[in-house]
Amino acid sequence: MADDDNRCGDETAMRSRFGMTKAGGPLSLNRAPCDELAPWVARLFVVDVEASDDHLIDCGLCADTPILRVLFRGKWTAQTRYGTGRYERAAAFFGPQSRIMPVQIRGGFATIGVALKPGAVAAFHGPKLSDTMDRIIYFDDIYGDQLWGNSNQLIEWFDPAGPPERWLRVAEKLLIQLVEFTRAKKPDPIVEAFDKACFANPNLMLGDFARDHAIERRRLERMIKKAYGQTPKQVLRRARALDIAAHLAGVADEAEAEDIALRYYDQSHMIREFSAFFNNTPKRFAANKHPLLAIALEARQARRMEVLGRIDPGGDLPWRKLA
Repeated sequence: MADDDNRCGDETAMRSRFGMTKAGGPLSLNRAPCDELAPWVARLFVVDVEASDDHLIDCGLCADTPILRVLFRGKWTAQTRYGTGRYERAAAFFGPQSRIMPVQIRGGFATIGVALKPGAVAAFHGPKLSDTMDRIIYFDDIYGDQLWGNSNQLIEWFDPAGPPERWLRVAEKLLIQLVEFTRAKKPDPIVEAFDKACFANPNLMLGDFARDHAIERRRLERMIKKAYGQTPKQVLRRARALDIAAHLAGVADEAEAEDIALRYYDQSHMIREFSAFFNNTPKRFAANKHPLLAIALEARQARRMEVLGRIDPGGDLPWRKLA
């Protein structure tokens, strides 16, 4: 991804079914899962964007959760851990990213995403999460063919020509089947507590967290590594960077901006850590558009605010552009 050009065009180059951000990027329809899936699923989101066939989004992804995506439209190219991958009309498992993963999409695109909570992949008897970092794996290659058939069959069930609200309901039904098929156990409450703590204060001291939750520190470190695919220090650094990125992209609550910036010792500390994740200084990042990345950042921020009780589930998001 170029440092100073995402080639997403002007505001009229893309038309999003769910509206646009103040910066002119597409918005998603995103919400919490149904109660039956709440232990394992963090967020569901749908994106439906119209653009000319030669329109190019040159952006990237950086997520702290694995995401199951069904790609209905658009020609995707991603620079993964093992090289360049090309994807079109497919169901795929996007592992978490250790830093921004360059992604391009040619033409208009439509997709549904299901972000999984820490510990969910192990509960579903999926791959070792650290092995999925910075990778995109066809769902067929995990266990999709045993449960739902191949990607084409899965896409047919979603009915790409149908309404996006239906896609969300179909996704929930399929995930409930996955829970039943794998006899999934709920993730450990300690992992859930750590996940919430990362949202509240990614500068937390791990020793204090371990003591407060009556768990031996080394055991906690092992649990976090299994659930997130990374060490606690890496998880917390990424959480800080994602919160800053959301603010710079205009998809976070401005009332928190100062407090989130103060998580860093000084400006040089912020620039150094942010650049390590996004290959860009905060200033240059803020000056550019990040249409694909902003969609994922917004879904994460919406969940974060709900988890921390700052908005009601399904409540209005303060940064959403007014109609």
